[in-house]
Amino acid sequence: MTIGRPPGNAITIDGTRFRDRAGRHIILRGVNFGGDCKVPFTPDGHSYLPSDFADHRMVSFIGRPAPLDEIDGHLARIAHWGFNCLRLLTTWEAVEHEAPGRYDEAYLDYYAQVCRRAGAHGLHVFIDFHQDVWSRMSGGDGAPGWTFEAAGLDFTTFDAADAALVMQAKYDQRAGGRQAAYPVMSWGGNYRMPANGIMWTLFFAGADFAPGALVDGVNIQHWLQDHYRGAMRAVAERVADIDMVIGFDTLNEPGTGYIGHALDAPLTRLFGQAWSPLDGLAVAAGMPREVPLLKFGGAPGGSRRMNPGGVPIWLPGRDDPFRANGAWDIDRSGQAIAVRPDYFERVGDRTVSMERDYMVPFFNRVADTVRAVKDDWLIFAEVDPFGAMRGEGFPPGCPDRTVNASHWYDLAALVTKRFDPAQSVDVMTGKVRAGPAEIEAGYTKGLGQIRAIGEALNGGAPTLIGECGIPYDMNEAEAYRRWAAGDRDPAIWAAHATALDLMYNALDSLLLSSTQWNYTVSNRNDAMIGDGWNQEDLSIWSADQVTDAADPDSGGRALTGFCRPFAQAVQGAIVSQHFDSAAGRFELLYDADPAIRSPTLIFVPGAIASCVVEANGVRLDPIAPGDRTIRIPPQSGTVKCLLHLAKAAPFI
Repeated sequence: MTIGRPPGNAITIDGTRFRDRAGRHIILRGVNFGGDCKVPFTPDGHSYLPSDFADHRMVSFIGRPAPLDEIDGHLARIAHWGFNCLRLLTTWEAVEHEAPGRYDEAYLDYYAQVCRRAGAHGLHVFIDFHQDVWSRMSGGDGAPGWTFEAAGLDFTTFDAADAALVMQAKYDQRAGGRQAAYPVMSWGGNYRMPANGIMWTLFFAGADFAPGALVDGVNIQHWLQDHYRGAMRAVAERVADIDMVIGFDTLNEPGTGYIGHALDAPLTRLFGQAWSPLDGLAVAAGMPREVPLLKFGGAPGGSRRMNPGGVPIWLPGRDDPFRANGAWDIDRSGQAIAVRPDYFERVGDRTVSMERDYMVPFFNRVADTVRAVKDDWLIFAEVDPFGAMRGEGFPPGCPDRTVNASHWYDLAALVTKRFDPAQSVDVMTGKVRAGPAEIEAGYTKGLGQIRAIGEALNGGAPTLIGECGIPYDMNEAEAYRRWAAGDRDPAIWAAHATALDLMYNALDSLLLSSTQWNYTVSNRNDAMIGDGWNQEDLSIWSADQVTDAADPDSGGRALTGFCRPFAQAVQGAIVSQHFDSAAGRFELLYDADPAIRSPTLIFVPGAIASCVVEANGVRLDPIAPGDRTIRIPPQSGTVKCLLHLAKAAPFI
């Protein structure tokens, strides 16, 4: 028994492993809490509701992820399902929406209470300053509205100018469902559209590419980053005394803007609108522009005329700082021309690197900010998610004790909201995989590339997949229709459970920690609503599926796909773990460290009917009814544990 609690972080890193205070190898398996933290609670900011964002300075995020009088029930359920970690969302807007330097003190108090209650349920917390495509006003979430004003942009013109695809402007709530005006999973294309292209370039590289863009006498890059880090520090100061807060994410899925791209080259070659930086800057200036369209895989798919009304997005009296610095201009015929085609690719004689020149310095500034409050916090770092999925990693110079927190999804399932266990397409390579075994092998390969990034980070760092998961409204939301018709057969979730089983098999085989996306308290089985943001619907729980308020499993979606055995804490170093869902057999192999006197802990789902446990061929005492943790007493040498699990219905 450990007497007292040693000082320092509840979780530390040892090369590529996480360890707890007892020295055990820890697998952090958690969930993002929650998907609707992207939008205000008051007034209701769910993105299917129309808004002109006129009230952006007066919103409140208190109540996201859940009101305090409801939150313990959700946290208890998350822990009941075996999760031991939360990637707990907040946003820059939630903290500093009113004005630069004015923090929402009541929200900060609320957020600290959420962290405390999570810790009381045994959940480690790392704080995610979340964003998607910069801000709610540019089709996503994250930054306050006043950041656009500081940059000289008028977000009220974005929809009319085709500078961003904004659901609040495009979607007709009265009609509901899916609508052609707002295509499924279209929000990600905003990264390539003008509002995002401009803001991300200014945020990361304004000093290099817009040296004349000053706010209060400071270049806009430094001004924006200083305020972002100020909001992080405000949160850090509120949670510094909470033992189970283990660190901070740097910034969710950061955009790269125009940095490193030729002015006249498309920003994507995969699918969607193939904007070039010149297209974006011309449209921002109020010029109509024909933009190519690409089908999946990059085949030409026609074009679309953007900003046909010629609406500029710059505020009156404000000019494009890139044009002012000689990047592009308008010729005598009124056409946009690239004066310096390599403008965003070079600074002086140096070819720029987004990661080396801008991300690594940003990571270090974030680390300095939060570690000035508590110096043993971990840094969960993210680069461009598509770059990570291509195996592009972190350059030298990252802060010490940095975790590779890159994301991974089956992009075909995510974007198309379809999954067929018989066949899957890898969007990154175009390869077709036939059958579950090939699909799982593809998942393992993709996740293995991300693990390799961590192995190269700072000479070897842990990888925690910060986001992974599936849409629950996939395959035309067939499961919802069957549920609404009264069908309670677990088979309605068969495709979902299989996809999750294959994903977690891959995570297990690579010994990766992860936080699944997501758990959303306001989720509904409704194509209009989903997680309440841009028609995403990846929540593992929905109030619409609660049939017994006393049953913590009630409301869970495809529960058998993610609520499964895994090694939570191991006395030594894990060699391998594997769960055969069809046979109900879990195997764990580890090298025990006799200096560690704490037991190995294995989570098992609470719904099992029986569990037989063996360690090196010796049968252990059965676990008590309702117990979800198997404890293997301290061992020596190499230990092989077998669990034979049985339940009333198949696991998958």
